[in-house]
Amino acid sequence: MSGLAALGVGEGDSVALLLRNDIAFLEASLATGRLGAYAVPINWHAKRNEIEAILKDSGAKILIAHADLAAVFSAAIPTVAVSTPRDIIDAYGLDTKDCRIPAHVPEWESWLGRHDPWARALRRPRGSIVYTSGTTGLPKGIQREACANEAEEQEFTRTLHDNFGIKPGVRSLICGPLYHSMQTANMKAAFGALGEDGVMVIEPRFDPQRLLADIAEHRVTQILMVPVMFVRLLRLEQTIRRRYPLGSLECVVHSAAPCPFEIKRSMIDWFGPVINEFYAASEIGAVALIGSADALRKPGSLGRALPGCTVKVLDAGGKELPAGARGEIAAVNHAYPDFTYRNRPEARAALDRGGLVATGDIGYLDDEGFLFLCGRNSDMVICGGVNVFPAEIEQTLASCPGVADCAVFGIPDEEYGEALAAHIEPQAGFDLTEAEVRAYLRERLPGFKLPRIVRFDDSLPREDSGKIFKRRLRDPYWARTR
Repeated sequence: MSGLAALGVGEGDSVALLLRNDIAFLEASLATGRLGAYAVPINWHAKRNEIEAILKDSGAKILIAHADLAAVFSAAIPTVAVSTPRDIIDAYGLDTKDCRIPAHVPEWESWLGRHDPWARALRRPRGSIVYTSGTTGLPKGIQREACANEAEEQEFTRTLHDNFGIKPGVRSLICGPLYHSMQTANMKAAFGALGEDGVMVIEPRFDPQRLLADIAEHRVTQILMVPVMFVRLLRLEQTIRRRYPLGSLECVVHSAAPCPFEIKRSMIDWFGPVINEFYAASEIGAVALIGSADALRKPGSLGRALPGCTVKVLDAGGKELPAGARGEIAAVNHAYPDFTYRNRPEARAALDRGGLVATGDIGYLDDEGFLFLCGRNSDMVICGGVNVFPAEIEQTLASCPGVADCAVFGIPDEEYGEALAAHIEPQAGFDLTEAEVRAYLRERLPGFKLPRIVRFDDSLPREDSGKIFKRRLRDPYWARTR
């Protein structure tokens, strides 16, 4: 904190973090918040122009970065560099010279050592300015004010603990990218609940066997994951799975992307009834939760509204729809301070639905109040005047033998305006054919929902968070029409 303050960081300012998972991420994020400033985690997979746009939009005074990532930027703002861990160098094939600290940039540990511990009052933390992933367009910075008083801060913290299944003395494993908003929130919440007996393990990247070894070695009780991690865990051979005891686990919570029912059921069979899923958005946090028992009883559901949350399904005019009717999902977590989009208040105003926030998702509530997701407004495809939500086709494809993952999206069609394309990542060892996929879908879907194009890819472009970059798949089709 003293070092950042000496560089001019104060209340309401921004500090950018271009870091892989590292202890320095935790240190910098917590210190920035207690100065009353905003940490700005940046997806280090982003292109240089995207990163520079975030630095400019956030008004960051300082950039804290791993040395190889910082090396590509000019000294437009002060930079503090963190040397890159050895296993990251090995994993990404970087030459060690790329990870040397630039001559004009201070090194993290020595820079910290030059400053005395903070002895002044702590500010109420403001959290982070989180930029949306940009999977469908340019990212927007979500800026949330600090809690107004101590009571609000305590309620906000309690809500985070409930969302992530965190208890005092938690033994938490961080295995997802910390530039993602829910991973950062989970890390901070777990750190605050460690106490004397708690443990936090921060892995630089996800590795399925390493995750099992961490659970066994550190008696991990809580993990936040995404469905693609489940898929990779389930690919491990049974001899490897049986090698590691998992009895310490109390809560494995997941979100960020749809989880096929067969994948979830397999994980519950293996890990036990500790699998929980929440429905959330970076703007509003988690608003619905479903445990293992209800997930098996209500396949595909995202759960019911959490305490202190409101979840509704609205028609195009903003009127609440009855159970079973599909519409726009709008929600609010009343424990979260309100937010805006940095430098774009009009974009925030466009989401207001009478005090609720439009999520951009289409879904419905059943007669027990369980939420089901049909797709995103932005993903909706209009085929000959008929609305089609790709998520429905994706859910069907996910149950097809031999399909590891898939993405369905709209492409131009001269006759119908739009048609559907399905890109499929096959499971290892399966010789899946287009004819088999089409036959499987034809038995389960009406003709207007069948993809015109079925294509197989060795892997689908995705973020570490598990979200597929549909834009990268979709753009080449639409580029031909320009």
